[in-house]
Amino acid sequence: MLLLALESSCDETAVAVVRDGRQILSNLIASQVDLHAIYGGVVPELASRRHLEVINPLVEEALNKAGVQQEDLEGVVVTRGPGLVGALLVGVSFAKAYAYALNISLIGVHHIEGHIQAIQLEEKVDYPFLAVAVSGGHTHLYRVDGIGRYQLLGRTVDDAAGEAFDKVAKMLGLGYPGGPAIDKLAATGNDGGIVFPRPMLKKDNFNFSFSGMKTAVLNYIQRLESPPDTMIIGQISTAFQTAVIDVITQKTLRAAESEGLNRIVVAGGVACNSGLRNKFAELALPNKIDVFFPSPILCADNAAMLTVAGDYYLSQGLSSSLDLNAVSNWPLEQVFNNFK
Repeated sequence: MLLLALESSCDETAVAVVRDGRQILSNLIASQVDLHAIYGGVVPELASRRHLEVINPLVEEALNKAGVQQEDLEGVVVTRGPGLVGALLVGVSFAKAYAYALNISLIGVHHIEGHIQAIQLEEKVDYPFLAVAVSGGHTHLYRVDGIGRYQLLGRTVDDAAGEAFDKVAKMLGLGYPGGPAIDKLAATGNDGGIVFPRPMLKKDNFNFSFSGMKTAVLNYIQRLESPPDTMIIGQISTAFQTAVIDVITQKTLRAAESEGLNRIVVAGGVACNSGLRNKFAELALPNKIDVFFPSPILCADNAAMLTVAGDYYLSQGLSSSLDLNAVSNWPLEQVFNNFK
């Protein structure tokens, strides 16, 4: 099955052409980082307008790169939610019009389902496995028993990990997006003896909290006698990233043990973080657990990731109707309410 996929849930316009939910023929991303950097974060209205500007030429470019024609397509897959509703509507509206014009199937896919299943584009990971979805908007733990079969085990009760990275980076004057900047500074391993709290680490449940870490960083900066210099910024970055990674890895491993699972998939934008990857690799061997990370381009918001689930649903005779609408909030466990 040859699918066109569209992703516009936040500030990246992404288009892909994928065959059989496995073979990526093209996977293009039009970034808006420079557009939003001067504001220190994503401005929803600007994001929506930029999606409108670039989505049509990006689709044409993706088809050309894949070497296929519109008439070759058998379905259109699009992110239905969750995300910024204005941004989502651009992709959903385009997908509906495209599917109608070509008289082909339409399928709306959950953004986090796309991230979780992206690993299957590169290597086969058997079900069941534990998935930790870590991004600017999500820090969720799921038991995954198959495509469409998800059980929520834990989630952040306040800020997502990626959001906390961006906010701390802003405090330190590191710009946007903050995650890569902090990760680069933290690579030195020098925290200067700074220790930030690990909220909810000892709790019996598998929920996360990152707002307290962000506040601890702010309090530390405010107690300094002068604005932090380059060395102090590096130490704060290292200490903060270490705290975040400790919470994510330890809670994830505890959840895997509780569920009797020996496979973990780490997905989402924060899965690009080198410190997180290294820590999981360090902990995996003694715990006899296999940990899987998609390639960085498949960790970031992209369209190819949607086709694993999209291809599966369409092969099962499931599709979305043309009255499909974008949804800003959508529990992953309810993905089947998407189908006609």
